[in-house]
Amino acid sequence: MSLAEKTPPVREAPVAREPRVTDEHGRRVRVWELVLRYVLLLAVLALTVGPFVWQLSTSLKGPTEDIFSSPPKFLPSHPTLHNYKRVADTIPVWDYAFNSLKVAAANVVTNCVGSALAGYALARLRYRGRRIATLVFILAMLVPVEGIIIAQFTTMRELGLNNTLIGVVLPGCIGAMNVLLMRNAFLNLPYEIEEAAYVDGANVWQRFLRIALPSVKGTLAVVAIFAFMGAWDDFLWPLIVLSDPSKFTLTIGLNYLHGTFANDERLVAAGTVIAVAPLIALFACLQRYFFRGVGEGAVKG
Repeated sequence: MSLAEKTPPVREAPVAREPRVTDEHGRRVRVWELVLRYVLLLAVLALTVGPFVWQLSTSLKGPTEDIFSSPPKFLPSHPTLHNYKRVADTIPVWDYAFNSLKVAAANVVTNCVGSALAGYALARLRYRGRRIATLVFILAMLVPVEGIIIAQFTTMRELGLNNTLIGVVLPGCIGAMNVLLMRNAFLNLPYEIEEAAYVDGANVWQRFLRIALPSVKGTLAVVAIFAFMGAWDDFLWPLIVLSDPSKFTLTIGLNYLHGTFANDERLVAAGTVIAVAPLIALFACLQRYFFRGVGEGAVKG
């Protein structure tokens, strides 16, 4: 055997490859595209979260700290909760918050129950006029609130519900957008499952409660978040229908705070944080269902 045959072949060292960044479809993403995406994401984050962070920082600053310094300081030098105590001493903010909570909770319950029932009827039941009913809900979304608010006020006055929290809840107890979200979520469910339940003897209510409704929990979370936000942030309708200060919601109460103490930015910022905090807490609790529900309620052609 020759020397060449005895000598083992020399293995070449593997060439180090640059790490590849791919998208959800496995396509390679270039470095400049990745940088551009992160820059855009940071810009959107600054535009959306920046004002809230500034309000939170302002609410924690003491009376001796400059809130208009250049460049601005986001972190207070000596954080204090005194501004929140001043808000509670100036207006009955917790009573207003409790009124808003009652209105928002009632709005969530009525929208979840009513939208689920109406959406299931539009998506799964067979009857005459179903397409017309769907068209009515779509057209209802095109009507601005300002165009019907006088008719709503007149209706509440005729029913004797003026200056009541029921009068605040009733016009928005079932939203057209929420009904269409639930309809599209129910449309995405396979018909074979309900057909099998029908063969086993399940009636409409059993199919709705045991099969259809558990499958669209994500969309229900979306409806709950939208209903809570709409009722909590509503200002125009409670301002029109309520006249008793003891029944004011939080948005109306904070408006009085801003009108009286327009120059005290710290006080206004503290009131704003109090109003926004429940929305953040609600979204933090339901975010897992929210993102799943966006796919369930996607618009279907």
